[in-house]
Amino acid sequence: QVQLVESGGGLVQAGGSLRLSCAASGRTFSSYAMGWFRQAPGKEREFVAAIVPVISWSAGSTYYADSVKGRFTISRDIAKNTVYLQMNSLKPEDTAVYYCAADQFTSRGSPRPYEYDYWGQGTQVTVSS
Repeated sequence: QVQLVESGGGLVQAGGSLRLSCAASGRTFSSYAMGWFRQAPGKEREFVAAIVPVISWSAGSTYYADSVKGRFTISRDIAKNTVYLQMNSLKPEDTAVYYCAADQFTSRGSPRPYEYDYWGQGTQVTVSS
């Protein structure tokens, strides 16, 4: 069982930055693909970014939604069992609840929410114009 706890959300002006953190429990954290998703009111949950396990053949590979490419960066600190999402040049359309997720089995860094096995409770990000 893996527990995920997000933090770092808040209110920021357009053009500003935030760094989200996702602290994971469990000794096999390094073997999971980790993803960030977001959900705005009235919209479906959408993929933001993912990072594959360090033990995979593509260790360290990262994937991003087109809408955040070049502005957001996903990274992980194995020693701290933590995944980060650095968000720069934020836009009002980035406003959403951001969720951290862990994929125990496919480890592909998938953009599909149903391929993730564990989810955090979410953290609110609000970008004002």
